[in-house]
Amino acid sequence: MSDTVIRVDHLSKQYQIGSRVAYTTLRDNLTDALSAPWRAVRNLVSGTRVNGAAAREYFWALRDVSFEINAGEVVGIIGRNGAGKSTLLKILSRITEPTSGTADIYGRVGSLLEVGTGFHPELSGRENIYLNGSIMGMKRAEVARHFDEIVAFADLDRFLDTPVKRYSSGMYVRLAFAVAAHLQPEILLIDEVLAVGDASFQKKCLAKMQDVGQQGRTVFFVSHNMSAITRLCKRTILMDAGGVLADGPSYQIVNNYLQSGLGTSAAREWPDAATAPGNSVVRLHAVRVRTSSGEVTDALDIRQPIGLEMEFEVLQPGHLLAPNYHLHNEEGTYLFVSNDLDPAWRGRPRPMGHYVSTAWIPGNFLAEGTVIVSAVISTLDPVIVHVEERDAVAFHVIDSLDGDSVRGDYAGPYPGVVRPLLQWTNTFTPPDGQAGVQAS
Repeated sequence: MSDTVIRVDHLSKQYQIGSRVAYTTLRDNLTDALSAPWRAVRNLVSGTRVNGAAAREYFWALRDVSFEINAGEVVGIIGRNGAGKSTLLKILSRITEPTSGTADIYGRVGSLLEVGTGFHPELSGRENIYLNGSIMGMKRAEVARHFDEIVAFADLDRFLDTPVKRYSSGMYVRLAFAVAAHLQPEILLIDEVLAVGDASFQKKCLAKMQDVGQQGRTVFFVSHNMSAITRLCKRTILMDAGGVLADGPSYQIVNNYLQSGLGTSAAREWPDAATAPGNSVVRLHAVRVRTSSGEVTDALDIRQPIGLEMEFEVLQPGHLLAPNYHLHNEEGTYLFVSNDLDPAWRGRPRPMGHYVSTAWIPGNFLAEGTVIVSAVISTLDPVIVHVEERDAVAFHVIDSLDGDSVRGDYAGPYPGVVRPLLQWTNTFTPPDGQAGVQAS
């Protein structure tokens, strides 16, 4: 018997640009059917084209996608916006039908797509837990066995009997993830909805997903968080323009993605303050990677300092704001966190205005490879995160093999997340009888 639990074969999905899906009642359908002959005559008399074919425009959200996933695999899927990732998950979740090709799934599926998918807004959180269980084919007794751990994970016991239409988006996500992860699905499909939750809940979700994968269940995870992808998934599929561009080990695919120009680059800018990351206190305008000479680049010599520049606007005075960076490598390993400790602003509320804060990483500190940078602006006491732009920029540390880095004359693999050029000293004692011999 095959271990394949997801088989996608030449899958394609076409959409009509500008078309709207109309959700109608039975009365609407009957009225439309009865009036159709009269409408056709009226259009014929007026010269209106009934089919409107000349005005229609189509695009392919997915085009000839094929792959297989085996039981127990945790697979990431990455790609820029519009690559087809969410459309693929909607087809696998049976929300959308493909235009051509097939997508076969073998096993009970739990899906976490858009916020609120699968919830009935008029029902309470308690009722929606049981509703989701029944949709997944579970008996009421099965759901009841997991009910307490779902509620504990979501931390929504006070609002359990409140209709979910009154939930915030964060509450929606907490309950939806708890239901999807705890009702024992054999296959868990997760889209980029964890970004709605706060940092502590995201961490809890990632830990739970790791636990689900270790239990031998299959996880299919769409995300823009490269460190989460490499940390959770051994295998990753890269999509672009509706097709599969690459499929292989996560660290390799993520590295190729970042270097290709499809992914995060050395500079990200948000010129429109209304849509820039942040809140009413502060807005992020740009994050850039610079050389010591000021050049913006994503390829940096291992021996040279690296500047991480954060440009932001303070909109409300009186806040002790601390810009900070979180760095991971392409394998998801946390390298370090750095806070802005500039004495000019440490412990001092920042007045309204435009700021540029730059952190300098010394040369011969980071190991060669890809480094992914998340930009955060917080107040520290109490901790309030005002801006959190994960995977804001990325850069590549390159060892030129000139012989004057820590690598010296060695050209082989050099493990480690840092590669400091340490100061070495030597003492030499000649053997007895050769006291006059000295090291040259």
